[in-house]
Amino acid sequence: MENALKIQIWSDIMCPFCYIGKRRIEGALQKFEHKEAVEIEWKSYQLDASFVASTEDNMVDHLADKYNKDSEWAQGMLNNMTQNAKNAGLDFHFDKAVLANSLHAHRLLHLAKKHNLANDLEELLFKAYLTDGKNINDLNTLKGLGLEVGLNAQAIDAVLYSDAYTTEVQQDIKEAQSIGVQGVPFFVFDSKYAVSGAQDVETFVKTLEKVWEEGKFQTKPTVLNTTDGDSCGIDGCN
Repeated sequence: MENALKIQIWSDIMCPFCYIGKRRIEGALQKFEHKEAVEIEWKSYQLDASFVASTEDNMVDHLADKYNKDSEWAQGMLNNMTQNAKNAGLDFHFDKAVLANSLHAHRLLHLAKKHNLANDLEELLFKAYLTDGKNINDLNTLKGLGLEVGLNAQAIDAVLYSDAYTTEVQQDIKEAQSIGVQGVPFFVFDSKYAVSGAQDVETFVKTLEKVWEEGKFQTKPTVLNTTDGDSCGIDGCN
């Protein structure tokens, strides 16, 4: 889209706040009078690129082990996250969540991006992991989601049964590191301003209006919010 107000969003499917952030930026766009001139580009980020899940893993035990806490603390954290999601109109089911490495999902997202279907696939991937309890590292599951958004079956297979787009995923992550991303979701507006975390709708609306009014570009994003919003980093979600 020419002359678009471009929003780049770094996210990981395994990050609950990324799904919440998606809903909040969508809510902001509904309030933004120039929403038809906004283009969103999804960028890959992996909270733990080396993660290997086992069939015994579950979210409660995973969090308890990660933070060296008991299961009651971990369950409380998940309950709070579930309520945050509900406030955003989402329905999380961490009891069904299948922990997985998100690399294959990100590679498929890059294929979807070529066909302007990345936003649709991002939605289905979040829902699959956080609501439906599907394994987003399973190639058949990913193929089904790709077909659902309209990707070609042969093109999907060509990506999933190869290392296609692995380099692009890594490049997205390196780009994030180069601009100081510490956690996701991370939103960059026209390469000018950045908002860290799943901020409230009004924060996104104000940022959209500011960028639109200025209508200029600069190479290094300036973080507008003085405190981080809800996000997930390599050390966990907070």
